[in-house]
Amino acid sequence: MSVHYQNVVPWGRSFQEYVDMFSLNDEDLDKSILGCGDGPASFNCEMNRKGKSVVSVDPLYELDRERIQKRIDETYLEVLEQTRANQDKFIWKNISSVEELGKIRMSSMSLFLDDFEKGKKQGRYVAGGLPELPLEDASFDLVLVSHLLFLYSEQLSYDFHVRAINELLRVAGEVRIFPLVDLNSRKSIHLDEIIGELVSQGYVVSEDKVEYEFQKGGNTMLKIQTI
Repeated sequence: MSVHYQNVVPWGRSFQEYVDMFSLNDEDLDKSILGCGDGPASFNCEMNRKGKSVVSVDPLYELDRERIQKRIDETYLEVLEQTRANQDKFIWKNISSVEELGKIRMSSMSLFLDDFEKGKKQGRYVAGGLPELPLEDASFDLVLVSHLLFLYSEQLSYDFHVRAINELLRVAGEVRIFPLVDLNSRKSIHLDEIIGELVSQGYVVSEDKVEYEFQKGGNTMLKIQTI
């Protein structure tokens, strides 16, 4: 595994966003959770503070804290400018402006950075990425995948999605993926076919509406469960 530093664009979400994106209740939060592709989100840090069990896996964690911090500093304003240029693709309700979005994201990423080196030593941050994870079979109750699968439908093929989801189901009995729209806020071109494939394999699959919607149309998650 090799991280191409110049391609990394760190962008972290908060504990509350994870709760809302994945409709996590108290029972869910007590499960052993894997966050796949978490990047510099603060979910792991905040869950650890609550005494909960979360492991995050991401290629980003191959880098050290200093290099992640440097890359955040290099890309932060660029990401905000891209968001400002595409404001019509977002719903400015719970987050009222691009400036507020920046403060929320930076707060989450700061929590992550302060926790990263300690959490990595504790095994809470693991370097790795789909479609092959460095994790044991059935080692988690629940996997959460935020802003990776389906969002990058034009960049990641159907075959990649199938392999990735099968890998997630190898390590956990339940998988939740959010959102189900691509970068242009259109329903993923892979979604229907993948649902059909999973159902044919005997999984219980549902597309559930959630309370969270920032990207227009991005208010559903895919829930996949073993029987």
